Amino acid sequence: MAALRGPEGCPWDKEQTRDSLKPFLVEETYEVLEAIDEDSPRKIKEELGDLLFQIIFHARVAEEKGEFTIDDVLDAISEKMIRRHPHVFGEKTEKTSAQVLADWEQLKKAEKGNAARKSILEGVPKEMPALTRAHRLQERAARVGFEWDRIDDVFAKLEEELGEFRETLATKDPARMEDELGDVFFVLVNISRYIGVNPEDALRKTISKFISRFQYIEESAKTSGRELSDMTLEEMDSLWDEAKERGHVK
Repeated sequence: MAALRGPEGCPWDKEQTRDSLKPFLVEETYEVLEAIDEDSPRKIKEELGDLLFQIIFHARVAEEKGEFTIDDVLDAISEKMIRRHPHVFGEKTEKTSAQVLADWEQLKKAEKGNAARKSILEGVPKEMPALTRAHRLQERAARVGFEWDRIDDVFAKLEEELGEFRETLATKDPARMEDELGDVFFVLVNISRYIGVNPEDALRKTISKFISRFQYIEESAKTSGRELSDMTLEEMDSLWDEAKERGHVK
């Protein structure tokens, strides 16, 4: 990285700033997730390398500014993990995962920079995908007891929100429909948390499944010399079922 940013380095690399690199950091993170979904060790290794390169890139930019180095980054995270795992590196006894998470929040709150926070919900990035952010916020609230006792209670809340959403459809009020649909999504995220499923992962996999099955419809239409626009919904739906039977679920 030092060579790429050096006097004889790459013109493009030398022009990059923190802001210009942000899209690549996000993109590489999602490529790691995609490789994990595909369960491909080769791809995971490759994509982790690409993500690590972005971290080193940012650290190099900081070093040039005289702010910190990659060694400082590694030292800081090592110290943090030791500090937040007293049951491993300290004298505290082994606990359950729930107890560890509760202690984690208390230790985090006591750290410099976090003491001024007024809410346990602070610190969840606004830039996160909405499903992931909702999941993280609900998770934090649940740690202090703000959740239903039974999943049946959550399903009852879902029925309530669906009813309110149906009522807004009759009004044709875009703002109200958006508001009520958001409530439905939020309850669905809560259900996913109860059953231990990451909502972002679930939706991403369903999207991949949709793409695979829809592409089967496209390929079938092409093979028969037809355009999709010439096919009926019933014909496309039949091909969709065929794709399901053939295992187009990747």
